[in-house]
Amino acid sequence: MDRPRNFRLYFLVAALTFAGLIVLLREHRPSFLRPGLRLYAYVSTADGNVTVVDLVKLKAFSRLYAGPGLSGMREHPTRAEVYGVSSTGGYVWVLNTRANQITVRIPVGPLPYAVDFSADGKWLYTTTSGNDALLAIDLQRHAIVARARTGHEPVLARVTPNGKAILVVNHGDGSLALHDAGTLVLRASVSVVPQPDDVAILPDSSVAFVLSRSERRISVVDLRRGVLVSNLELAGKPTDMLMKPDGGELYVISPEAHGLQAINTWTHEVGDYMVLGSAPTRGVLSADASLLYVSDTEAGRVTPVDIYNRRIIREPGKGFPVPAGDSPMALRFDPNETLLLVVSQGSGDLAVIRVRTNFLVTMIPVGEHPQELAVKLF
Repeated sequence: MDRPRNFRLYFLVAALTFAGLIVLLREHRPSFLRPGLRLYAYVSTADGNVTVVDLVKLKAFSRLYAGPGLSGMREHPTRAEVYGVSSTGGYVWVLNTRANQITVRIPVGPLPYAVDFSADGKWLYTTTSGNDALLAIDLQRHAIVARARTGHEPVLARVTPNGKAILVVNHGDGSLALHDAGTLVLRASVSVVPQPDDVAILPDSSVAFVLSRSERRISVVDLRRGVLVSNLELAGKPTDMLMKPDGGELYVISPEAHGLQAINTWTHEVGDYMVLGSAPTRGVLSADASLLYVSDTEAGRVTPVDIYNRRIIREPGKGFPVPAGDSPMALRFDPNETLLLVVSQGSGDLAVIRVRTNFLVTMIPVGEHPQELAVKLF
């Protein structure tokens, strides 16, 4: 009498187990690319190495010594190369991703911190904080072709979206300088918040927002007139800011304020505020600006945010909170935005998260105190 009933029960359990196994295997499967393509992540570490991670096989396979005091690592927009600087060594280094080797070191001067590329990828711009200089490097010849004097302690050079100017953030004298992209000639210098660290630029190159990690203010600069428009008050000292692709909003993240603030870039007004967690620190925004991920260094997790509706994503089937190791910081999407990669400084790992489900796929050891992250498809 009980045999048909037991059979149905066994069949249901088996079906649910099989379905669960399929879901689990799908989440843990590596990514697949068509033949001939490679997808690698590059993670710099405190000991001067760059760890190379295969994002298809989900494992680290190489460590390359780039130099002491690594900073400013970025993938080239078109070439199979990754660039960065050795702040201590005073040079720009070039990693050939096909050969998996550091092929060039270009001496630039004392204390470079960051790099940026021209829109066509032919030029690289960097600053040297130790001797107050802005440099342009021809990437075909790997040679310095122009040099200009900057303000005191320049830490960052950014090319405007229209490619006509280079904005230099001078940390020492609290200024934002506008240089001609072709000649590096100084056009204007604007006093901004003390000890500025970063700059975000509207897509039409009309306005820049300057952030200082030591101030609860952000400066708004009119780039066409070369004047300061205003200093906006923030809820706490910021650590990161992200510009919406259409330029309509700027999202400012502050661990001190436990969340983010949205700034209307047209009216220059501070708008919505969201509480995100213990110590939200860094963020990454999807290409369509619908999804924002924020790393929380104190809670050891990543918070997914529906930025359109100003809410944390907590739907069933979507992982929340998303674990990301000890002290997660820098984070990036892969080119297709299927994977979220998070550098965990405390545990020395690269966390790999499936974006579709916010599911932690794996933690890949990359070395002691990892710092920055670049991703290259080639």
